[in-house]
Amino acid sequence: MSLLLLASYFIPTDHVGATTEDPAYDQIIERGSLIVGLSPDYAPYEFYAEVDGKQKIVGFDISVAKKIAEDLGVELEIEAMGFDALLGALQTGKIDLIISGMSPTPERLKEVSFSKSYMTIEQKLLIRKENKDLLASIEDFDGLSVAVQKQSTQEELTLSEMSNASAVSLQKIPDVILNLKNKKVEGAILEGPVAKGYVDRHDDIIFSEASFEDANKDVAVAFSKNAPILEENINASITEIVDNNLLEGYQEEANQYLIEDDEGFFKKYLPFYISGAGYTIFLAFIGVLFGTLLGGLLAFMKLAKNKLMRILATIYIEYVRGTPLLVQIFIVYFGTGILGFEVSRLAAGCIALSINSGAYVAEIIRAGVNAVNRGQLEAACSLGMNQAQAMR
Repeated sequence: MSLLLLASYFIPTDHVGATTEDPAYDQIIERGSLIVGLSPDYAPYEFYAEVDGKQKIVGFDISVAKKIAEDLGVELEIEAMGFDALLGALQTGKIDLIISGMSPTPERLKEVSFSKSYMTIEQKLLIRKENKDLLASIEDFDGLSVAVQKQSTQEELTLSEMSNASAVSLQKIPDVILNLKNKKVEGAILEGPVAKGYVDRHDDIIFSEASFEDANKDVAVAFSKNAPILEENINASITEIVDNNLLEGYQEEANQYLIEDDEGFFKKYLPFYISGAGYTIFLAFIGVLFGTLLGGLLAFMKLAKNKLMRILATIYIEYVRGTPLLVQIFIVYFGTGILGFEVSRLAAGCIALSINSGAYVAEIIRAGVNAVNRGQLEAACSLGMNQAQAMR
């Protein structure tokens, strides 16, 4: 017995359940990094701010993610994406966790699992100051438009408690606020801390006196189903955060970044425009280059005498040209994850653009070849030209 007790001192106890058959947990430990997905347009949860002269994602959700990664003994990797893409990325293995102010709902619980709550937030309704006396109750919004983030708790709240209002679902929170300020909608529903940040920074936006019956929503960490050891570790970290009131310090740190974030529009967003222009040029170059190579191959397959080659080329061209490019990008990015291949977002974009471009280039080349008059080809051949010379 004493030998067993002595041996126990040499068994690592850094992680709850260090020896496990939990695939999600094992993958994180083996990789040495925790990949957290979030939508960085949700201040003060997560947002871009200048840190040491560079734009970085900060916020109290980032602090929560750092705490969980630290307790797991791994590095933290942040994957920024649209809020409506987070669940798909988690289900296909592109990310390990979602920490983005997400609330557990019956619909989401069918697809993923959630940790214990680390925060309870009240949903707030924002209006323009000029409508303070006109929009003081939920009933006042009957027949009016209300902006919410797509696939969010606020979208569900609008449908359940504001059924006579029209929900305008947008991908990003700044778009929600912009629609409200530009009078395209009469109200906007946001979580309390997020709403307060915008009210403090915009004089023409205020809180409506209208309130929801089911206003309070829990915020938790989302992860893959059937991951009991990972869940145990996450809940252990959250328990420590809640018991030691660490979240208050996280919020103060996030608010400090918001206060300091008073730089001009161009200074703040110019790096993103430059980066975006660079990616656009690169993707265009790759799409044209490989699209031309693939298109040339497909065109000659469609012009070939072999019936099977013509059928295969026709199926490819008609399918690709008949489906939206965005769907093709999703198939490449999320489909490879389902098959177990790790493809970055940039690589997925390059592949999808090349596949799409190839189908259109193939038809351009085929049409060009068929446009050459048969009499001209015969005349060229009669002069001793080969096929390549005749096509020139």
